[in-house]
Amino acid sequence: MAQDVRVCRPWVMTSPPQLSPHPDRLLPSEPGVRAIARRLYAAVQDLPIVSPHGHVPAQWLADDTPFLDPTSLLLSPDHYMTRLLHASGVALPDLGVGTGRLDEAASRRAWRILGERWALFRGTPSRLWMETTLADVFGVTQRLSAQTADDIYDHVARCLTTSAFRPRALFDRFGIELLATTDDPCDDLAHHEALAGDPGFGGRVVPTFRPDRYLEPGREDFPELMKALATASGVDTGHYAGYVAALENRRRYFVEHGAVSSDHSHADVVTLTLDRAEASRIYAAALSGLADPAEATALRRHMLVEMARMAVDDGLVMTLHPGVRRNHHTPTFRAVGADTGHDIPVATEFTRGLQPLLERFGTAAGFHLALFTVDETVFSREIAPLAGFYPSVYAGAPWWFLDAPEAIRRFRGAVSETAGFYRTTGFIDDTRAFCSIPARHDMSRRLDSGFLARLVAEHRLDEDEAVETAVDLVTTIPRKAFKL
Repeated sequence: MAQDVRVCRPWVMTSPPQLSPHPDRLLPSEPGVRAIARRLYAAVQDLPIVSPHGHVPAQWLADDTPFLDPTSLLLSPDHYMTRLLHASGVALPDLGVGTGRLDEAASRRAWRILGERWALFRGTPSRLWMETTLADVFGVTQRLSAQTADDIYDHVARCLTTSAFRPRALFDRFGIELLATTDDPCDDLAHHEALAGDPGFGGRVVPTFRPDRYLEPGREDFPELMKALATASGVDTGHYAGYVAALENRRRYFVEHGAVSSDHSHADVVTLTLDRAEASRIYAAALSGLADPAEATALRRHMLVEMARMAVDDGLVMTLHPGVRRNHHTPTFRAVGADTGHDIPVATEFTRGLQPLLERFGTAAGFHLALFTVDETVFSREIAPLAGFYPSVYAGAPWWFLDAPEAIRRFRGAVSETAGFYRTTGFIDDTRAFCSIPARHDMSRRLDSGFLARLVAEHRLDEDEAVETAVDLVTTIPRKAFKL
């Protein structure tokens, strides 16, 4: 492997500007505070990565198939990149979104587009992650631009032909201790099973139960989804009791295959409890396509409480990611599908919406509920106070549009004063971009080191406590929140 890494040794072009991520990036600018932050960061810089929520396919690691090209690895699956390029007039299929694999010419053309429009990403976390990935993972020493795009593409492509850049080698090199995927309840989890039974793979890759589609009775395809659920579980879903039993069956299957959490992302987190007769009536109407929108919404909100009940029984951590208008642009959804950059945040409310669920299970032994949001206004007003009272509730780190430096600093300031550090989940990378995982976790570690350093500089925390907290934020805290 070491020999392969040397094949991709850092290279130098004659044309400026250079790419060299600053060793103090994201640390505080004040010299005294920065000195403290450097010491804190040194304590966590090389600790293993715990990634309990993400979207990297388990098949990549199970098959250990070489990555095909720079575009399909670094650009096409990263909706942070593709959505902003689309906003500047680039068609998503030209970036490999919704098209399957691009041929070599089209792949190179997409990468050139990225280089030509690199200025669009100034000040964004996307640029930080991409440049860190290019420099630290691939040894690139020149900044991406229209002039350097082809040379960088060729260099990365050469790296990808070597064994050191296969998925498993990178998994080891990145120091990943645990990687969670996101999986459909009907998935047979064959790739997870293969990894778990492979003595040549020393990592831990676990599935995550993502039942959103199966909890939305208003979907046009709900009857077909119920048939698929019946097939996967072996339970008759022709009636409400069977529907609940089938979901319980699949959750057990996921637990048996190493799952530690379920993940839920609906338009809201309003919860309610229907009596069994009413739930059965609405479910029957949904199977016939006759449930009206209000009924379908009521059953979905009821089923979120059922998910909490099941979590108390089977131990899966329940994570909520509400407040997103999915597939905002219907023509794009029809052309290239879901998860292609046009899911847009909306305002979210937690306190009233979750009360029925928390009334029943908020103090239940062993129940863990991690609350995430893309609505910053609720961090200090709702999530931190909930996490500061209920033993079950953890404040989830910012995700998606908020996993940027300033947003993470705001999160720490908003949440820590009420819930501290130990009622949070640790960092969540929530990414499909495999090679950016270390860059994203490094960003979080730097920002947390800076936040803690300021507390030390203001004599609100002793430095030994700050070091301990910095280490806990990447080790003890995520392991506790996700029951690892």
